[in-house]
Amino acid sequence: MVPSRTADASWRFRDPSETEFQRFTALVYSVAGISLNESKRALVTRRLNSRLRDLGIETLGDYVEMVEADDTGEELVVLLNLIATNETHFFREQAHFDFLESRVFPTWRAEAAAGRRSKLVRAWSAACSTGQEPYSIAMLLLKHFPTNEGWEIDLHASDISTQALDIARRGDWPVEKAKEIPEELLQRYMMRGVASNIGRMRASRELRDLIKFSRINLNEETYPVAGTFDLVFCRNVLIYFSAEGRAAVIERLTNRLNPTGLLFVGHAESLHAHRSRLRAVLPTVYALAA
Repeated sequence: MVPSRTADASWRFRDPSETEFQRFTALVYSVAGISLNESKRALVTRRLNSRLRDLGIETLGDYVEMVEADDTGEELVVLLNLIATNETHFFREQAHFDFLESRVFPTWRAEAAAGRRSKLVRAWSAACSTGQEPYSIAMLLLKHFPTNEGWEIDLHASDISTQALDIARRGDWPVEKAKEIPEELLQRYMMRGVASNIGRMRASRELRDLIKFSRINLNEETYPVAGTFDLVFCRNVLIYFSAEGRAAVIERLTNRLNPTGLLFVGHAESLHAHRSRLRAVLPTVYALAA
């Protein structure tokens, strides 16, 4: 465990040299697959400033040495929390959810009624950030596949950031986020805070109990989630990987699709180079190629 200490009044974070920055970016890339180019130098400095002040460390090079020497891996988790981008909102990229409701879910219900598929639906939000994506998925799945009709929902959500996952598990956000949720689902699945929680909203117990959260680094060779999925969401995170890292992640996610499963990516994340195994259903929705 890395001890924290208060820096003295003379402390200052020195601008990283080219060598220090390259060493830092190499560490982040080797661990998380995240590619940080020179344009991210100011962002890195800004996000690490408070942590290095707490540790009394003045240079990025010394910090890298400390992270590499930490056998517990705890400081590496802190580092990844600091640089992870956690921008998200409910029902982001609405076209994906419209596609599910208008085309996919009716097909699944019809196939189940005809005995051509089971009533188990498995979904995975592979870069869930602070939880808005998996909670959006959960609301739609519960709406269309109620348990009182014999449906079973197995919904997993993961992220590399432990801080983001803590927020996601709580299922608690500023009430301003309510405007992102369709009114029917908002009334059914979200609770408005009262007393000391005024200005907040929280997901219902039904939603919170439905989602299984875990920390997963998509750059690792194996993912600790079992089986294959009907739906895999990995949106707006592949853009942070190098071409090589992105290809490896897509390959691993493709292996987690069941034969009729769908992979959803962000609007800036075309998988055209991976068409040997995947075919486009929509510009950012893919199924296994025949």
